[in-house]
Amino acid sequence: MRRKTRTPPSPLPQRRGVDPVRVRLPPGGAWATVGEHLVERLSGAGPGTVEGMLDAGLVVGADGRPVAADTPYVPGMYVWFHRELPDEVPVPFPLEVVYRDERIVVVDKPHFLATTPRGSHVAETALARLRCELGLPALTAAHRLDRLTAGLVLFTVRPGDRGPYQSLFSDRQVRKEYEAVAPYVPGLALPRTVRSRIVKERGIPAARETPGEPNAVTLVELVEHRERDGLGRYRLTPATGQTHQLRVHMSALGVPLLGDPLYPVVTGPVPAGDFRRPLQLLARRLEFTDPVTGAEHRFVSGRVLRAWSSPAKWAAG
Repeated sequence: MRRKTRTPPSPLPQRRGVDPVRVRLPPGGAWATVGEHLVERLSGAGPGTVEGMLDAGLVVGADGRPVAADTPYVPGMYVWFHRELPDEVPVPFPLEVVYRDERIVVVDKPHFLATTPRGSHVAETALARLRCELGLPALTAAHRLDRLTAGLVLFTVRPGDRGPYQSLFSDRQVRKEYEAVAPYVPGLALPRTVRSRIVKERGIPAARETPGEPNAVTLVELVEHRERDGLGRYRLTPATGQTHQLRVHMSALGVPLLGDPLYPVVTGPVPAGDFRRPLQLLARRLEFTDPVTGAEHRFVSGRVLRAWSSPAKWAAG
């Protein structure tokens, strides 16, 4: 039986809570040097960028020493470097820690803050912030909320504990309940369970429903409604976790969520720094049996959806 090669620890520290990039040199290929491979592999970085990093000693090996551009290529070798952090507009809302023990941290995430580094959102993410604020460099996310969605997110403190908590989500052992504000349609029969097949294609902002075996299931309930502004407050309980599932299902019912820039119509990206009229979707409850201790956990978000609590202020931005 072939023994799995152990990945060496990073020789570089985090920067602003962001891990360095790790690259493992693949087997095969016609590269004579590490520099040749990295220039080809990281071609999207721009002309001269990788060469400059190598010349400046910013690419290091497992021993922490700089790797020269002419270092002979060795399949399986690891190198690390820090990516250039993008300029990010700070998200001016706090992260609220609602629970913390030696294994997990549960936070109440604000709208507009990404859960983990992705694309142009790197240091301005819940993960990077928490690593710095709590002094927990090994912190990882057990699941993810969309950047535009607010509410409860579970993180694990130690790498060895991540697997059991991630499995709770993949095995559907977590009860998640969301709150949403959307138009009220008197003729829409609720509660109902929506089942459909949702496909999210890489590079396309919006997901779509397509014929086929359902892979997305959501219970939609109307909690209350108001005649004066035609709005409803809904409880959404997903049994699955497809990308944008709740937003797609509500739009398909004819009651798209307030503040949604993708459904039913893609309106284009919101300019950086525009924190007005957030998507009216909140991960309100998170319940599960702790896979390590057996304790029953029940967490409730303390946030409010402004389109319901202060509709005039929300509409005015």
